[in-house]
Parts: sequence; structure tokens; C-alpha cells
Amino acid sequence: MRAIDYFDRGARLAPSRAAFVKDDDIVSYAEAASLTNRIAVALLEGGAGPNTKVAVYSPNRIDAFLIVLGVLRAGAVWVPINIRNGVEENIQVLRNTECTWLFYHGVFEAAADAMRAAVSDIRAIRLDADDEMARWMAAPGAVAPALPLNPDRLCAVLSTGGTTGHPKGVMWRDATLEAMTANFWAHLPCEQPPVYLIAAPMTHAAGVIALPLMAVGATVVILDRADPLTIMQAIQHHRITHLFLPPTVIYMMLAHARVRQFDYSSLAYFIYSAAPMAAAKIKEAVSVFGPVMAQAYGQAEFPLMGTFLSPREHAQILAEGPIGRLQSAGRACMFNQLAIVDDSGRPARPRDVGEIVFRGNLAMVGYYKDAPATAAVSCDGWHHTGDLGYLDEDGYVYIVDRQKDMIITGGFNVYSAEVEQVILTHPAVQDCVVIGVPDDKWGEAVKAVVELKPGLTTEAEAIVVLCRDRLGGVKAPKTVEVWSSLPRSAVGKVLKRVVRDRYWQHRDRQI
Repeated sequence: MRAIDYFDRGARLAPSRAAFVKDDDIVSYAEAASLTNRIAVALLEGGAGPNTKVAVYSPNRIDAFLIVLGVLRAGAVWVPINIRNGVEENIQVLRNTECTWLFYHGVFEAAADAMRAAVSDIRAIRLDADDEMARWMAAPGAVAPALPLNPDRLCAVLSTGGTTGHPKGVMWRDATLEAMTANFWAHLPCEQPPVYLIAAPMTHAAGVIALPLMAVGATVVILDRADPLTIMQAIQHHRITHLFLPPTVIYMMLAHARVRQFDYSSLAYFIYSAAPMAAAKIKEAVSVFGPVMAQAYGQAEFPLMGTFLSPREHAQILAEGPIGRLQSAGRACMFNQLAIVDDSGRPARPRDVGEIVFRGNLAMVGYYKDAPATAAVSCDGWHHTGDLGYLDEDGYVYIVDRQKDMIITGGFNVYSAEVEQVILTHPAVQDCVVIGVPDDKWGEAVKAVVELKPGLTTEAEAIVVLCRDRLGGVKAPKTVEVWSSLPRSAVGKVLKRVVRDRYWQHRDRQI
């Protein structure tokens, strides 16, 4: 399948149905199909084609999503630009991907000017300037030539999350999207026409999920940002069936004073991903939103559908146990293979911690023009995630940490995610980070940095005691700090690296 085929299938099934809704703007599938053809033809007439990199730099908007679809229709390569990155970082993304087209929203005019000045031969078009876009797009009725089937055609280059270091360009091919779509519908069946809400940045998973959903004619409702109250209102007003959010936004929703005042009965799947979610928070979410919680685990290099824990499994675990299984990320999706390997690359025994590896068509092609980095995560056909975890006897995978996040204190290994899970059970804690900080005696000492729920307080010692009672003295934080807010990426991930760097500045080594 070609990357544009999923949208086109939806357009054939329901041409008059709303494809996109934002505020008072509604674009039908037929209208969207016409516009994406006009965009694709204009790109082709402007010299774009296979391997041409086209960046989209915009807040969540219908016209920005139409540009992405037009890029895919033209057979060019989509380069999403993170609006929360600094200008210099985005300039580096454009240079690294050899981008030659930039579509940008007017709110980023100054940044776009800096990009044009810094990146030679880039063509920039302001997508919210109606006159400019009207002059640039092909005439109404234009139809782009059909692309040949080529599963290896490059369709996107996405930047890694950047939580552990400098972002790299992750290459997706048409077969990547096909495997993701196959996994999606194998594990998230839905009989009614979906209504999907994009609240998190559409440059990341929230936008990508729309592609498989549009294959059945889903209506995509777009919000400017992931504001908890606006999301809850939108679920009720638009009768949302599918929603994706990172745990940190779900925590903010659960802490909101009005969270139980809205009707969530339309929801079929409330997908959480991008970071683990505490078991106590999952139970609370099910009590509020209903038996609809679903977890997907993946990364840019193995997008979204690496493993899946379905709403049915959530309900079964809550009803029958074992309750600890709520901390799993589910089991490998239908079109993937998953293994846990030890340091020598051999399969680990059940419940032994090792690195999580995947293989299948969902895997990226590699990092763009970075053969050493590609080789570092690829071995014998397996993609190495850099995540540490273990499998139980039933094949459920438990993620315990990133390899780089493991704390070694006094010769003992402490997995920060395990400590974070306990801290998140404290009723005053909204989110937290557990890191290792320099310590003359232990090498590293366990430290917790917490963000509290609005209006609530707690003593640091209460968190230390909670962890000591649950995990013992080695894993309990030696110190706890309360911050007003934790630094986050565009998708809501807490930037553990940013927190950690504060304590390791001016050190010759980082462990």
C-alpha cells in the first residue's frame, strides 16, 4: 500500500463525511481529496518528487494536515517540525534531512525567516496566507498521477524525541505505515465510524494515528493544544470515539475539578503511550472514562504499535488480576516479533531483565545519513530499542527503564521507572522523575523530582517513607525536590535528560 492509500480509501467510502473539523471549519473527504491533489500537483510541478524532503511547521491545523497528505500523494517525504524546538535545533533538522521545501504558519514568521537565511535553497510557503496558497496550488480539478506501488519508498523522516540526546532522523517507508495500519486494525477493531480527537501535537503520534483511522472514513477533530478542560468538553460535544494522549495529560485531566462532569460514553479507545502510566492512575482513569483505556508501546524507530494492552485486558486485569499486570505494556502486536536479550544478545529467561528488541516491517529503514547510529541499534534483523524490560510467562512485556536511565548506587541497579510508579501512587503527586545524582559515597544517589497536583502539598519525607516501605532503603530516594512544573517535550514526555543535566553539570563523567 502507498502512504496516501489509507486516506483515499476513506474518501471512497464516505466522500460527504467530514474528514476534518476544527472550531467552525469542516472539510469533507471529497473536499480534502481535491485539495490534496492540488497540493501534490503543485509540488510535482515545482520539482518535488521521490526523496524530496518537505517540512511542515505549524500548530495543529487542518491546512497543515492537508499539506502532509499532499506530500504523501506526490510521493515526496514528510519532515515534521516540532514547534516547541528552538530555532537552531529546527535549522539543524532541516539541514540534516536535506530539506528543500518548508510550509509554515504565520505565527512562526520570524523563525521561518531565520530558517530561510540559514538553509540554502529552501523554498518557504506560508500556509495560512490564503492569497499565497491560492497562487501556489494547482487549479481546481487537478489530479496527481498515481504512484507506483513501492513498499521501500521513503515517505517520512521524523526526529527522535530527544529525551536522551541529540535528535536523529528516523526514516519511514511505505511498508512502515502499512505495518502500523495492519497492527492498528488487528488490535483496535471498531464497527461505528470513528471520531478521532487530535489534541497532542499532530507532528507526533497523535497525528500519525489519524492515517489508519482515515482508512475507514474517520472524522478527525483538531484542537489547538492538549488543554484538559477543552479535551473533556470536546469528547462530549463531538462524541469522540478514539483519543490518544500521553500519561502526563491524562494525569492533569484526572486532577481537574470538573473531570466527572462530562459524558464520556462515546469513547471506544482512550490510548495512552509515550511513557508508562502508573497502575493507580490507570484504575482511576477506568473509573472516570470507562473500560476504554488502551496502551500502545513503540518509539519513532518502531512506531506506536510495538505492543498493545487492550481495553478488554485492562478490564480483565482489574476484575481478576494479577493487578501487577497493569504495569505491563501488553503483548507484541500481531505483525511484530519481540524478544528480551541479555548483554551478549542471547534470549533472556522469563522475568530476567534485558533489552527489548523488535523485528518486522514496522521497523524504520534507519537513521538518515547516519550509518553508525543505525548500526548501533540494528543487529541480525532486530531493532534494539534501548529500553530495559522483561517478559512474564504469558508474554506480557514490562518496561523497567531506559538503559541510560538505570541508576547504579553502591553497586546496586535501581530502575527509575519502578520508583516512579510508587511515587505516583501518592495522592498529592501529579508527575515525577527519578534520576541518579552524583554522590561521593555511593557513586550515584537516587533522587526524586516531583510536580504536585494543584492546591495540594506534601512533605518530602512522606515520599521517601512511601518508597522505603514499598521498595526498601536502596531504591528509596535519598532526596526529594518539588518543582512547580517538570520540563516536557512536545508530546508531553517529561524530559528526564533536562532534569538530570542540572545535577551533572561540570562533571567529567555522567555516571
